[in-house]
Amino acid sequence: MPRRIRDSVIVITGASSGIGRATALEFAKQGATLLLAARREGALQEVAQQCKQLGGQALAVPTDVTDELAVKALARRAIENFGRLDVWVNNAAVSLFARFEDAPPEAFRRVIETNLFGYVHGARAALPYFREQGSGVLINVSSVVAISGQPYTSPYTISKYAIRGLSDSLRMELYLDNAPDIHVCTVLPASIDTPIFQHAANYTGRKTKALSPVYPATQVAEAIVGLVKKPQREIIVGQAGYLLALEKTLAPDLEEQMMARQVDQDHFQDKKPTASTDGNLFEPMEDYTGISGNWLGTGGITTQDVWDVARQVARVFGMRV
Repeated sequence: MPRRIRDSVIVITGASSGIGRATALEFAKQGATLLLAARREGALQEVAQQCKQLGGQALAVPTDVTDELAVKALARRAIENFGRLDVWVNNAAVSLFARFEDAPPEAFRRVIETNLFGYVHGARAALPYFREQGSGVLINVSSVVAISGQPYTSPYTISKYAIRGLSDSLRMELYLDNAPDIHVCTVLPASIDTPIFQHAANYTGRKTKALSPVYPATQVAEAIVGLVKKPQREIIVGQAGYLLALEKTLAPDLEEQMMARQVDQDHFQDKKPTASTDGNLFEPMEDYTGISGNWLGTGGITTQDVWDVARQVARVFGMRV
């Protein structure tokens, strides 16, 4: 059985903003002991102070998840300071907008190194301690793009598909090892209101925005906390994500065409050209350290619109939604 949150030692990567920051605060409200990891020390210290004010313990540990030795050192800090490690949340992520052929190779590779190998490093750091204890929860934050895919973010999409596969493989190995109290959970958020779009590298010449409909980061944080209390293999966060999964299952060709049009029309800000930038891929940005990127209410496509499309697809197959 998972330990109570107030008795748990929890590592969160990507904790300086967005989903990671929201998750840290949600755990702190329930008295958890937290190790907060990201590249921005100042922002981490702010989050740690907020966590303490909410009733949790928190230690800021600046960490670049692309450095496997640094990630292993992060896990050792948990053991050295608190004697155990109960939950590891792989959440650190970067993004890149570009047509596939236009993405600089080094930027493309950096997304994979952060989003995928950062998670591999986290899993390899945490699992030995989980095995020694006989329990633990590894939570991998993927994305609904791991179900539907999308244009202009091919390295990000590749990494999120791969994270899903990583989780599946680890669950199977733990099953074969008869380790029923070690859980691997995958979270698939829909479009979430975080600063990742301000942080993203961009080589499209078009200013980006969050894809509609947009959901608050606290919704993902609550789902992650819920997985510690009751582990599940995989969960989607955001109603639109469930509808995309249904559409992809029922009519994959049609879903891909609809997603391509939606991203092209709604993931960019009209009449706002922008210069190319590598965003926070190689160096952290000091701006946008909050939970929100102020994207709620900025889009033209609603959850109702997605429901209408789902019903149209379902009718083709004689189903009701």
